[in-house]
Amino acid sequence: MEASLDRFREFLILSTCRSFIPKELKEDPNVFPERNEGPGPIYVEAEDKVTVEKIGEITFVRVNGVIGVIYESKSGNTKLKWRQIRGRIGKVVGLASGNSITNLISSGVIGRDYIEKVLKENRNESENVISNSHDSGPNKPQRSSAEGNV
Repeated sequence: MEASLDRFREFLILSTCRSFIPKELKEDPNVFPERNEGPGPIYVEAEDKVTVEKIGEITFVRVNGVIGVIYESKSGNTKLKWRQIRGRIGKVVGLASGNSITNLISSGVIGRDYIEKVLKENRNESENVISNSHDSGPNKPQRSSAEGNV
């Protein structure tokens, strides 16, 4: 799904440092949180990157020319990548936990239209599985879930 870099940045802040990010860093759209130590790496790939401040395990970096962002939650249940398509618009792919989906919605990365689309696809898939549940051959549909896929 497509998302602006600014919305993905907001997701990163909600997911990692909203309770302690200094106001001036939160208000600077070119400052991103990174985490290199321990579980749950966060990495911003950019043409230019300078460390601004380190608070605990989070390093705040000022970047220009962001090409991509890699985010993994500490639990490992969320693994997302934002890749630039054009300007500050990119494509988000990966798997997200329920908590991360909530943060993706809150930050505006996922909109109502996307949620409705996924729910409709899951509903259609469920109906397909139920209507074909009496099949017994090798082509019997396998239950799969798109829940959590972004």
